[in-house]
Amino acid sequence: MGLLVLKFGGTSVANIPAIENVASKVAAEVGRGHKCAVVVSAMSGVTNQLVAYCSEISQIFDTREYDSVVASGEQVTSGLLALALQKRGIPARSWLGWQVPIVTNDVHGKARIRAIETETLEKSIGQGEGAVIAGFQGIAPDGRITTLGRGGSDTSAVAVAAALRADRCDIYTDVDGVYTADPRIVNRARKINKISYEEMLEMASVGAKVLQTRSVELAMKEKVPVQVLSSFEEAAGSDLPGTLVVDEDTIVEQEVVSGVTHSRDEAKVTLRNLPDVPGVAARVFGPLADNSINVDMIVQNVSPDKAKTDLTFTVGRADLPKTLEVLDAAMKDLEGATSESSADVSKISIIGIGMRSYVGVASKMFKTLAEKGINIQVITTSEIKVSVLIAEEYTELAVRSLHTAYGLDQE
Repeated sequence: MGLLVLKFGGTSVANIPAIENVASKVAAEVGRGHKCAVVVSAMSGVTNQLVAYCSEISQIFDTREYDSVVASGEQVTSGLLALALQKRGIPARSWLGWQVPIVTNDVHGKARIRAIETETLEKSIGQGEGAVIAGFQGIAPDGRITTLGRGGSDTSAVAVAAALRADRCDIYTDVDGVYTADPRIVNRARKINKISYEEMLEMASVGAKVLQTRSVELAMKEKVPVQVLSSFEEAAGSDLPGTLVVDEDTIVEQEVVSGVTHSRDEAKVTLRNLPDVPGVAARVFGPLADNSINVDMIVQNVSPDKAKTDLTFTVGRADLPKTLEVLDAAMKDLEGATSESSADVSKISIIGIGMRSYVGVASKMFKTLAEKGINIQVITTSEIKVSVLIAEEYTELAVRSLHTAYGLDQE
């Protein structure tokens, strides 16, 4: 017996029958003697519709009011699930972000959690109530509703688990675990039983859609055991062999490459004829940071004459229009500097803790892509990851080829 935090994503609560199914899973855990806090997303498609409403009013909108609109989806789901649990004899109530409260900073649309004040929530759970918490949302210092960005309910769940010192955080989704590649692309992809926080963090940051990056960062920092599993299996989380995200030390045998990921949500920006002098990069990236635009891959060309240079980097595809707008203002005094961009690119990555102790891992990646006639536009590396930017049309071919090259095809 212990305290579990269960998170259910949009597809898991897509309609009333799905919410009834979720209630049955929570009831099964309660029947085993566990205390449960449940974090829910909006019903599938609802957040997209709410975002569309905002965009229909204006393409450039007040993000404070945007948060007020898009946070409403989780309010509906949390109330419905509380009703479904009550029907099963479980005393339950819904909690919105401001009621817990989940305190965030004031960056609307991409807020970060600063603290969770759990005294009232712990008292409720201690009295036997099932807590159903609206994910994705919090409250800013000025009392305005904030949202945590796409996939933010994962972060909400891990943060609640850390604050409550839960025994485990189960993330229910539409897949039964973390796979060596996207099974929709690679039919021989296999489920990973255990994966380290660090590997999962890299996978999440370079395209794996199973967990939000910030949720993995938080789980690693707070040492929260996380299990990824499917809400469409009949058994409950305590019975299912999903994928456990844990400390590296608990994994006995480590693969050289654990997985191949891809992301089509990329856009490439190239700035040409920039002055090759100190401070130019800060002049470019500072305004992007001020506008909460995340920059990923960065490559600066060598300047033969030490006078002009080119700079290439990637941003999220959705951030491209804002990026170009910010750059126009930042570069207006840089005579001769120009910009060009492309959204027809894809990022392919290989990840594995075993890469630390093996040589030739990157060269195998480059050779495999070359044999398939796939040109590499940008390369970045870390201790356990190699990422390349390629033309989007070669995404599936690249993923399948690399999956086979590293021996990840299921036998």
